[in-house]
This record gives sequence, structure tokens and C-alpha cells, in this order.
Amino acid sequence: MSDSPAARLQKLFEGHRLTPTQRRIAHCMVRGAAEVPFLSSVELAELAGVSQPSVTRFAVALGFDGYPALRRHLREVAPAERPEAAHEDSYNEYQQAVLGEIENLRQLAAMLADPSPVQEAGRLLAASTPLLVLGLRAASSQARGFAYFASKVHPDVRLLDEGGTMLEDRIDAARYEGATALLCFALPRHPREVVETLERSRAAGLTVVTVADSAFAPVARHSDLLIPAQVGTGLAFDTACAPMLLGRVLLESMADALPDAQARLEAFDTRAAARGLFVE
Repeated sequence: MSDSPAARLQKLFEGHRLTPTQRRIAHCMVRGAAEVPFLSSVELAELAGVSQPSVTRFAVALGFDGYPALRRHLREVAPAERPEAAHEDSYNEYQQAVLGEIENLRQLAAMLADPSPVQEAGRLLAASTPLLVLGLRAASSQARGFAYFASKVHPDVRLLDEGGTMLEDRIDAARYEGATALLCFALPRHPREVVETLERSRAAGLTVVTVADSAFAPVARHSDLLIPAQVGTGLAFDTACAPMLLGRVLLESMADALPDAQARLEAFDTRAAARGLFVE
């Protein structure tokens, strides 16, 4: 599977030290990869919520003479034809939200053409006992879902979905008991406490694997391995189908790295049947 326009844009930004404003522009461009090559610097500035000179400085920071040169390059890595606005307008806002999520999933599929980051993450998570899973506020449901299923194949999974002064204590205790990795789900808006927790976790010797909405998210510089999955922004509250699916992919990779995962699943099924746990 060939790279999506968003994936190719992502590669363009890799290796550059960007300011927070420039990361905001880069994130905006990745989200609108098919549309951005046809925007003026003023239009891109408005879309990203920055000034027009900031867009120009961003282009120069990437090594281009200016924004026109960057736009010419973008047209080489984006679809040849601009999406028709009339076609988009034929759908109501709910349909557009669904179509936006479908595009996010397409980009995730393109990224997974190279499975090595997910496989590496699976090995890191499988090797950590206990395994810490962090997700606060908007990301708490993603962390909780991962932890629920992970506990069926991993011997010791500890969910961290509530902040506060006890959070650092629980991480310290897990580290003392042998934890080597922490999986973080980080979705917008990014709580300051998550960034601070990841910073402390790495200082304590934990390897941080992060699922975030963008490689330019505030948690990126405090992550050892970050795998992006975009959220949908078409509704009043963000939707997170791609991060959820990426979490299940990580579960699969982790299970593949656990030698007794299948035996644990079979044992659970036996106990569940004996207890009449599920209605068939």
C-alpha cells in the first residue's frame, strides 16, 4: 500500500526542530493533506490560527525559499485534483463526520504498511510486568478499553485513568515492582498533567509508548515511541475511531509477543463458561 498524502507530509516534517507555532501549522497541514496544497499562505494561516508571516517562516524552516516553493512541493505529494467542494456539500454534517473518520482510518491503514513501530511497541509492552496504561480525561476511555482486554493476556496490567497526587505514587510503586514500560493514550485537549507524568515516568526509567493524535502533540518529546492516529473534528466533540483501532492493533502485537497469551484466553473462556458469564 502506498503512503497516503498525510503520511508523506509527515515524513517531510520529520527531523526538523519546530517551534510550537510551527508544530501547529504542521499538524493542520497533515489533517488537511489533500486540501492544503491548493491554499494560499493567508488561507493556511487562517486554517491553522496563526499569522501569515508564521507560515512563511515555517516554509523557510523546512528548507524552502518561501511558501510558494513549499506549495509546489506539496502538489507533488498530494492528489493531482483538489477535492470538489460541491461533492462535500452534498453530505450533511453527520455524514461528513463519518466520512472524516473513514479518511482517518485510511491514513492509519497506510501508516501500518510498515508494521515495525507497532511490532516494537508490542514487544516493549509484553516485556513489562507490571504494565502501566495511562489515559486522562478525553483519553481515559481508550486507556480503559486497552487495559480491559490486555488483562486477559498480560499477567499484570495497571490502569491509570485518574489524575491527582496518587498518580506518581502508583507509577513509582509499579517501577519498584519491575515495570519497564508505560503505554499512554494522549488525545486533545492534552492535559498538562499527562505531559508532566510522562516526563517523570521517563526520568524514573520507564520506556514510554504513546498513541497520540499527531506526531506534533505536546507529549511527543516525552515519548520514546509515538504512533499517531488522527481524531475526527467534524462534531462538537472529537471522535477517536482511529486511536481506538490502533489500540486494538497494539493489543494484537503485544499478544503475539506473549508466549502464554492463547493459554490465558482459553483459561478465561473456560472460567466464563463455568460461571455463565455471558448470554449466548
